[in-house]
Amino acid sequence: MRKKIIAANWKMNLTYTEAMTLTDTLVDSSFELSPAEVILAAPFVYLHDLVGRIQSQPSFSIAAQNCSSEEKGAFTGEISASMLVSIGTEFVIIGHSERRTIFGENDALIAKKLKVALANGLIPIFCCGEDLQQRNSNNHFNKVEEQLHNGLFSLDISLVSKCIIAYEPVWAIGTGVTASTDQAQEMHAFIRTKLKSKYNASIAELIPILYGGSVTSKNSAELFNCADVDGGLVGGASLKAVEFLSIIQSMNNLLIEKK
Repeated sequence: MRKKIIAANWKMNLTYTEAMTLTDTLVDSSFELSPAEVILAAPFVYLHDLVGRIQSQPSFSIAAQNCSSEEKGAFTGEISASMLVSIGTEFVIIGHSERRTIFGENDALIAKKLKVALANGLIPIFCCGEDLQQRNSNNHFNKVEEQLHNGLFSLDISLVSKCIIAYEPVWAIGTGVTASTDQAQEMHAFIRTKLKSKYNASIAELIPILYGGSVTSKNSAELFNCADVDGGLVGGASLKAVEFLSIIQSMNNLLIEKK
């Protein structure tokens, strides 16, 4: 069975005290036997302390929301992959739609970041997805295939096998609009088919594909029950302990039922 993952993307939210309190609440809620892995993607300045806070909780890991495409040097304000690893960070989000659209990151830069992250031992969560215009013009499959081809598929089979994919329909991020289960499953199955074509069936069945786009406690169970949806990349709902715990529990319940 593919690994099931619930990842929180806090984006540029929470003060230090709020972040630590939220993490302590999650850790204290006792998921020692959780079948799902929980990943907290926090702002850079909180990562070191968060790594320490989750030591007692084997189901939890910490991710950065981005990393530099450069190993080191005169790049003021940037954070390298090796710096992240040196403080115990295990994962990094690469190519989030906000990095692409707001900060102008293109596929070539994202491909470079993937390789640097992997070379330093980080596990990338590679994001892909279409905007509303591309969806409405029936160009959504072409857009996602292009992002896969130019980014993730630049990796050889030994490296791509270490990655996680997050499909995030841009039109559903922070809008309160969620892709229907049919839409989510259709795109996740499409991505898995492309993995099989590029690499092989084993790789396609190994790599977790997460859904990211207004995941809440109300829709999470239905989304996670889709055959090719292996969890969620959760934004706003991950900032509230009760809500995020409910999303985690919805995945755990499904996994327990399928045993």
